[in-house]
Amino acid sequence: MTISRIKRRHIALGALLLAGAAVPALGQQDKPESLLPPGFDEPAPTPAPRPAPAPSATAPAATAPGASGTAPIPSVPMPGGDTSLSNVSAAEEVAATGPVDLSRYELPDFAKHSLNRVGVLAAGNTPFPAKGFGNADGRTLAVLMQRLRAPVASRWASIALRRALMSPLDTPRHVNGADFAAERAWLLLRMGEANAARAVVNDVDGDNYTTRLLQVAMQVSLATADPGGICPIAERGNQYIQQRGWALARAMCAGLAGKPNEAGQLLDQARGGTPASDIDNLLAEKVLGTGAQGRRAVTLEWGGITRLTAWRWGLATATGQEVPASLYGTAGPQVRYWQALAPQLSPRQRAAAAELAATAGVFSSAGLVDLYSEIAEGDDANTTEGGVARDLRTAYTDGDVGDRIKAIRTLWAEASTPRTQYARLILTARAASWIPADAKVEEPEKLIASMLSAGYESKAMEWRQVVPRGSVAWGLLALGDPGAQGPVAYGDFDAFKDAAGQRRAQLAFAGLAGLGRFESSDARRGAQALEVQIGAQNDWTRAIDAAGRRGDSAMVALLAAVGMQSRVWDNVTPEALFHIVAAMRAAGMTSYARMIAVEAVTRSA
Repeated sequence: MTISRIKRRHIALGALLLAGAAVPALGQQDKPESLLPPGFDEPAPTPAPRPAPAPSATAPAATAPGASGTAPIPSVPMPGGDTSLSNVSAAEEVAATGPVDLSRYELPDFAKHSLNRVGVLAAGNTPFPAKGFGNADGRTLAVLMQRLRAPVASRWASIALRRALMSPLDTPRHVNGADFAAERAWLLLRMGEANAARAVVNDVDGDNYTTRLLQVAMQVSLATADPGGICPIAERGNQYIQQRGWALARAMCAGLAGKPNEAGQLLDQARGGTPASDIDNLLAEKVLGTGAQGRRAVTLEWGGITRLTAWRWGLATATGQEVPASLYGTAGPQVRYWQALAPQLSPRQRAAAAELAATAGVFSSAGLVDLYSEIAEGDDANTTEGGVARDLRTAYTDGDVGDRIKAIRTLWAEASTPRTQYARLILTARAASWIPADAKVEEPEKLIASMLSAGYESKAMEWRQVVPRGSVAWGLLALGDPGAQGPVAYGDFDAFKDAAGQRRAQLAFAGLAGLGRFESSDARRGAQALEVQIGAQNDWTRAIDAAGRRGDSAMVALLAAVGMQSRVWDNVTPEALFHIVAAMRAAGMTSYARMIAVEAVTRSA
């Protein structure tokens, strides 16, 4: 691999990081409206108004477009009063109870969310430091996030980036806090992390929404199949973003609010000359018909539809309409990951998508096991997915170790593609961790790879004394060892090189070198023997190396994803892996570094 190839994959990142305004040509659209139905992203005749960006993270929070304070709150019956107002006019209600003190229903200042720090704490996960992006310019970060082609190759790099983007982070300079939250949420959506994106968006108070955040918030509601989530912002979005989607959203929300007549009028206006049979209109009509007093019968015809959009997926899923399987191939893989997370769908409908989502870090090993457990206990037990659930149960509960191993191998054998093969390793991770270490077990490397795919490090390390030195299993354990001390003997690695093949040997060498597991002389020797130019540099390598030295962990996670902008591992170079692993180790992210290195060797087989 030549340095020129590395340079072509990471263009002008150093200039970007230094200048803050330069744009790396990474090929990703920088506007979220690209997922809306055709015609929804037509620009307004004049630019939509928006608040001016805050000059720094310490500046006062900006309000949403056109907002001048807290939106009016409707009058409500006073506690203890008559809740039936059908025969009482508004004037009579005020006269009877006195004016309502609206300040009683506003959040006190101490309960409001600051734009200086936005993010959420995910249960069971240690958050990234609030200053995880260091002193990076907010404009630089926005460009990197907008242009990152997601999903990326590595499950573990995706997990690290998700946790970084979700964490409560200080808003960097030269960007408004709401806009920074929008960029993070938009990247999370493109990674398939719909729930994480919603959590970030919801950490911004409605008064502080910018036009950018309004756009992303609609996408979040569609990705989570929650059209009702658009309703609090529908009026404002329709006012400042002149797109058909927002007009249809007003109609849907009127229907959901139990106002069928108003909803019908708004729907007629929103169609804007498009035929009533247009599927995007019909989906909106179906949503508004689900509200109180909704009596609309809508029949959807998918026959002429050639493209799946977020609008179509989100509204169809929300109303219980199954999207034809053929249409998923017309959308990005992130839509399948949204499908995996959708509670509106049955476990059987989600199973295949959940396995794919697991390979991208969107779904956990425990989540997969729980999903198949639901299938085993439900009405789908006699289906193909039910068969998987039965084999999984045998892998966990059978008393005979041989039968458990046989069930695990059956699950592996059913996978027909590299991605599904890795998904099955994730699915069987905990079951594999219950197999006692035994030198008589054939292909122990697959059991070890399965355990490490879900982070069962301590159980995997029990195999160190029974696997041959220099074997593929030995290589995986050398990379994944959390208590490794001292360098790897080059003779052992030389034997591994012969057993693993050129590609896996290159990636294993890059991982071990990045983890500091070689003597300097052995590192040079291995690099020359395997033609891995670990000393080569370009703008991207300098950027991620510097972020690692500074300890800017969130920046390292983002740049690691930049270095893995591919859906397959074949396009990830050993040189890129070396710098990712080394930078993560330098920034105190050694666990992620080890798991990414193990994943590289596992998925390159």
